This record gives sequence, C-alpha cells and structure tokens, in this order.
Amino acid sequence: MKIAVIGASGKSGSLIVKEALSRGHDVTAIVRKSTSHVDPKAKVLVKDLFELTYEDLKPFDVIVDAFATWTPESLPLHQTSLKHLTNILKNRPNRLLIVGGAGSLYVNPENTMRLVDTPEFPDQFKPLATNMAKALDELRKCDDVQWTYLSPAIEFIADGARTGHYKAGGEQVLFNNKGQSQISYADYAIAMIDEAENAKHIKQRFTIVTE
Repeated sequence: MKIAVIGASGKSGSLIVKEALSRGHDVTAIVRKSTSHVDPKAKVLVKDLFELTYEDLKPFDVIVDAFATWTPESLPLHQTSLKHLTNILKNRPNRLLIVGGAGSLYVNPENTMRLVDTPEFPDQFKPLATNMAKALDELRKCDDVQWTYLSPAIEFIADGARTGHYKAGGEQVLFNNKGQSQISYADYAIAMIDEAENAKHIKQRFTIVTE
C-alpha cells in the first residue's frame, strides 16, 4: 500500500511513518521544510500542505493528515488545512485519514454534550479543541471524500509505551477497565495504520483507548 503522511516530522506523524514502514508499506513523508527529521527509510516530498495539489496526492492509496499547530494565531489552520485537503480529494478514490482531537468526543449516550463543553475541560486547551471540533463538523459534510477521523482518548501521551493493545469505539469518550481514558502516540499509530489497512470507518469518526 502507498501511504503519504502529512506532517511526518511531528510527534504523531513520525510514529505513524514508523509504524507504516514496519509493516512493509511504501511510505512518503510530506514535510514543509527540507531540514525536517524524517525516517530515512521513507521517501520525502517537501511541500507546504496548502500548496499540495491532487497530482501530488494521486499516487497514494491513503493520505494521513497529521498536521498540527499550537499557537493561538495559527489555530484556525486546523480548519483551513482540512478544507484544502478535502477540496482536492473530492470525488477521488484516495482515502484521507485525519489525526483528530478528543475534545469533540461526546460524554453522554445522547451525543449532546462534548468533552470540550464540560466544566472540567482545561481552559487553556479550549481554543485548540474548538477549532478541531469545527474542522470535524465541516468534514462530516464531505460526502464526496473518503475520509476517516480518529480521535485519541482524553489523555494523549506523547512518550507513552507501545503496548500493541487498544479498544475502539465511536462518538463517545472511552475508558478502560481501570477507569482511565488514555492512549500513547505509539498505540495511536498502530490504530491509524490498522485503519489504513482495513478501512473499517469510511466517512466516520472513531476513537480508541488503551486496554
């Protein structure tokens, strides 16, 4: 399978590249700067996300969008970047898998209360979570794109262990048997490449938690 990873030099993107390579896939890392650190076993395309065209993405069966930005002034890019990718992938067979956020997950069975809207949600993360949630809202309208959105558990642990075990769910926050809602970046990468290989959640959002 040919897989492209946008934002391949970031923390989640680099682990997704590593996981895909470990399974023998043909992986291309798409990075904005030639100085970005990328696994030497991956091919590299140096190009800004907003300058990507369909001709750039056409060769790939799956495109993983691991774009991330954190500064207050750049947070709306979570919306505009995803809009750009869905625009160029309209009515195309290529699949788009998005590294999503947990803030848009629901905390009640009726799917009326999002995690970001609960009193306990940290104020400092609300702008990021809100922008990512808005991007997901727009993505849901893209019936002509083969998209999948993967939300991590509440605690998304950058340096967490690769256990190789996770439980998948749908629109609601998941907890394990210990009452924890957490997933490591490494286990998240496993779930992302599992989805790339198995295509179980076309035009759906799903979430995962460490078992």
